[in-house]
Amino acid sequence: MATFSVNNIAIKGISCCVPKNTERNIDLDILTQEEIQKFIDATGVEERRVVTKEICTSDLCCEAAEKLIKDLNWQKEEIEIVVFVSQTADYILPVSAAILQDRLGLSTNCIAFDVPLGCSGYVYGISIIASMMKATGIKKGLLLAGDTSSKLLSKSDKSTIPLFGDGGSATAFELDEKADNLLFDLGTDGSGYKAIMIPDGGSRNRINEDSLKVVNIEEGISRNACNLVLDGMDVFGFGISQAPKTVNKLIEKFEIDKDAIDHFVFHQANLMMNKMIVKKLKLPVEKVPYSLKGFGNTSSTTIPLTIVTELKESLANNNKDLIICGFGVGLSWGTAKIKLDNVVISDLIEI
Repeated sequence: MATFSVNNIAIKGISCCVPKNTERNIDLDILTQEEIQKFIDATGVEERRVVTKEICTSDLCCEAAEKLIKDLNWQKEEIEIVVFVSQTADYILPVSAAILQDRLGLSTNCIAFDVPLGCSGYVYGISIIASMMKATGIKKGLLLAGDTSSKLLSKSDKSTIPLFGDGGSATAFELDEKADNLLFDLGTDGSGYKAIMIPDGGSRNRINEDSLKVVNIEEGISRNACNLVLDGMDVFGFGISQAPKTVNKLIEKFEIDKDAIDHFVFHQANLMMNKMIVKKLKLPVEKVPYSLKGFGNTSSTTIPLTIVTELKESLANNNKDLIICGFGVGLSWGTAKIKLDNVVISDLIEI
């Protein structure tokens, strides 16, 4: 079943790292001033953090992990699993998780692997690491989720450049017999895989002499076959349809009191889409935080980044119930109910 629970695993801390480099949408020259304003009004994205050439997703996640380990006062040798969720790994192989295990100075007894998911990746990542820790008895683990989507975009594509930002996160988990159950609903509809994709560069379409040729798709949209392609209308329709369904399925399956949920944190796709999802679910707007304005759509980082930047004060020394929901590339979706009980929320890191 794709709707399930995992017990005895507690979230102990969350940390995020973003690039210092800021790009404002109002400064973009691929859009007219009228187009820029319409874009900002629709998406809610005014500026984004964008990595410089030498910084990768693993660098952002490594900084987040180092900060979180220090804030938790954990001993590195106690960490026995690292899961790296990203669509922008350092290399095709080896997995970035192995590199991060070494960079962080973790034990060689540590399990380390990558999960190449995007928008739903944070929720999937929680389900994976929690399930493995429960099954094996591992006491401490780290979920590192992030993306540097800017590396995948054409700077001449007005459909993607103003929307996506970069970020990385670290979330700490610990075996705890007193922890509330983590509740999940996960799903996939691979028939929509072309809605968000990079055509060339994998085994199906190897990079060739034509892969890097820039093609003019339409006015304001030029890209090559190694750049990200986003079918905005298909993704929009998918999001406003599937996100409410998965949230309602989780609530109904586990008989959750929706009114007792303190915060609903959705993947930061775009403001118009998210507002329609919130309206369909009849949620109080004050319970739904956004980080789109200053960071854009940071793919697998959006949920932890929203928690760190928008909910740090609310969660301080508190016990809060959250429903989190990610949806997008795959197409895939994941919703979870999590409890954050006196969780450590590190200050946002900028590099």
